[in-house]
Amino acid sequence: MEIELINTGSELLLGRVLNTHQQWLGETLSDAGYILTRQETVPDTAEAICEAVKVALGRADLVITTGGLGPTSDDITRERIAGMLAKPLHHDEAIAEHITSFFARRARPMPESVLVQAQVPEGAVVFSNEHGTAPGLAMELSGTGDGGSPPWLVMLPGPPRELRPMVEAQVLPFIQRELPLAAAFHCRTLRSMGIGESMVEDQLLTRLRPLMDQGLDLGFCARTGQVDIRLCGHGDGVPGLIDEAEALIRGEFGKYIYGTGGESIAQVVVEQLIENGETIAVAESCTGGFLGHHITGIPGASAVFLGGVLSYSNELKQKLLGVRGETLEQHGAVSKAVAMEMAEGARAATGADHALSVTGIAGPGGGSTEKPVGTVWLGLASAGERPLAVKKHHPYNRETFKQVTVNQSLELLRRRIQRER
Repeated sequence: MEIELINTGSELLLGRVLNTHQQWLGETLSDAGYILTRQETVPDTAEAICEAVKVALGRADLVITTGGLGPTSDDITRERIAGMLAKPLHHDEAIAEHITSFFARRARPMPESVLVQAQVPEGAVVFSNEHGTAPGLAMELSGTGDGGSPPWLVMLPGPPRELRPMVEAQVLPFIQRELPLAAAFHCRTLRSMGIGESMVEDQLLTRLRPLMDQGLDLGFCARTGQVDIRLCGHGDGVPGLIDEAEALIRGEFGKYIYGTGGESIAQVVVEQLIENGETIAVAESCTGGFLGHHITGIPGASAVFLGGVLSYSNELKQKLLGVRGETLEQHGAVSKAVAMEMAEGARAATGADHALSVTGIAGPGGGSTEKPVGTVWLGLASAGERPLAVKKHHPYNRETFKQVTVNQSLELLRRRIQRER
């Protein structure tokens, strides 16, 4: 099945807005067995949009567009594509009522221009927008799709907060109904941290080859400090192959695997703390609150997260966390001794069962021969356990440095709390 994605928006090409649609839609569709075969981004011009859609409809079974359905002058996707396909627009009263009530619920004046979003191409299926005003649309068209049947065109609003719930609740079930897969698709992703992609592949490929010969697809997705191992395939026998492959992989790399599917390391840690009935606090320096941010981003974190100390300066490390002046003077702020005292101080101040600490040099300046930019110490203090600290080196930009440091801090805690089970 050929599936093409066309993202519209000059702001995407200018780099003013990060285009997350391809990544999110690609992952969401592939998890259901629908693989994007091509994606394109075009500016907000009638010529570019119409040409891209016309070409895609000539070779694909499903074409998805994003953006250009709103009420402003550059939102021309609906109108231009309807014109190109000779589909007259008509006023949909149900959409108009939704738009009117959307503004009324927020006690905001409604410009008359927004009602242009109630214009629907003849014969289109409408997807309601519970988080905005522009509905999604779908049309079955005559054409030369590779599947031999008329292709479908699906048009989605641009804002991710509107597009994503619409796809999950309405569009994906619609695609599965109108374009069913020839065989059932099964997929499982194992998420690992602390081992490289090449090592995983070198040690697994030969052993998994017999399963791959039977229909198992094996894939790897590497991010900084992490590797996702994707096991999938079509057919009734694939679940058994996936189970066998997972057992083999866990037997080899079990301690590195922290979760499955879309689980984040923060989600895994928070859920395990909830299950254990334990609490956590943090003491951060170079991550600037990023560790606490990731923990509190997980629903239910209030049951386990007691709080944190953002001690960027040495003075606050001493005043709020009880780090000794002689420790700072002798070892420096970025050191094993300070990381452990920060963690112990956070646990003492909050009464948490566990406390994580982070102190490092994010760069680009501030490093030395002994402690180059990217050096970071992760500390962990737990009730009934000796405090520990682990040294890492992340020679990346500040954003990547902070993300990897947060992930590795949470992984340090995951290893400990799962060992306690």
